[in-house]
Amino acid sequence: MDAVRWGIVGYGWVARDYMAPGIRAAGHRLVAVCDPGAASRAAAEAEGARAYDSLDRLVDDPEIEAVYVATPNHLHRQAVEALAASGKAILCEKPMAASLGDAEAMAAAVARSGAFYGTAFDQRHHPGHRALRDRIAEGRLGTVTAIRIVYACWLGRDWAACPGQDNWRIDPAQAGGGALMDLAPHGLDLVDYLLGESLMDIAALTQARAQDYAVDDGALLIGRTESGVLASLNVAYNCPDALPRRRLEIVGTKGLLTAIDTMGQTAGGTVTFTDGATGASEPVAFDAEASPFTEQVRAFGSALRRPAEREAYSAARDLHTMRLIARAYGALAPADGPNT
Repeated sequence: MDAVRWGIVGYGWVARDYMAPGIRAAGHRLVAVCDPGAASRAAAEAEGARAYDSLDRLVDDPEIEAVYVATPNHLHRQAVEALAASGKAILCEKPMAASLGDAEAMAAAVARSGAFYGTAFDQRHHPGHRALRDRIAEGRLGTVTAIRIVYACWLGRDWAACPGQDNWRIDPAQAGGGALMDLAPHGLDLVDYLLGESLMDIAALTQARAQDYAVDDGALLIGRTESGVLASLNVAYNCPDALPRRRLEIVGTKGLLTAIDTMGQTAGGTVTFTDGATGASEPVAFDAEASPFTEQVRAFGSALRRPAEREAYSAARDLHTMRLIARAYGALAPADGPNT
């Protein structure tokens, strides 16, 4: 496959430390980066990419075929609408936007333009999660009854991945929410990916328990798919990183699949199958060296070159995930706040 020529809008820590290396590891090329920060532009130029200080300049660059959008959430809409109008392919970080209204406008812009769009749910591309999906499809679990996810970290007020950058994830105007907005989309999308069906019902409780900022630092979500599978998610910004904090379980009438430390930006972790009849456990093999970001770049690039593969991407499905997030936040009574 010919190397895809990429641009990046927003050169923060995820783009710099994971996406840009993933582009190179996949055999693609990073052509240009757009970021208002001089330090971020200098870092991109040091890696051999052109650096722009305005979105218009990147949109007008004819060499760029696909663009990864990794700005703060409230800026996603501006970038996606401009890129869709230009005809470039778009891979936008999750959540789609800081608000459901912006996400709906983005989906409409993609539909009008016919641009190839995907939300960057990199967890779909972790080899451990592919192994989970394959075992479920093979019937190893029998009838799936429940999915349980813990995805947590510690995010203090003073956290900053790049020198001079503010912690926009704790600003309601920029992020649109806290731990629920940032971390829950991965779990909600994984339910769809693993089962082949989305959650239809959802409810949530949030907390502002340990951190001193305006957004939620933890949340519990429960949901149900149309066929009746129950899902529970615990997401948090208030769990010390030294503690166990990344666990995914799929329960069925014939067994249990458990993935530990597979959720996140890095490769590795473990997957185990426990037999429901004997209780015996066995490891499930997968490529523990493959980065989910590299695999994501390969998959998106392949779909860009081969339109028949684009069925794996759906702005409508991703908009449904945004609606679940909005419903989870909206399920709180008006008198309740992030302290519920």
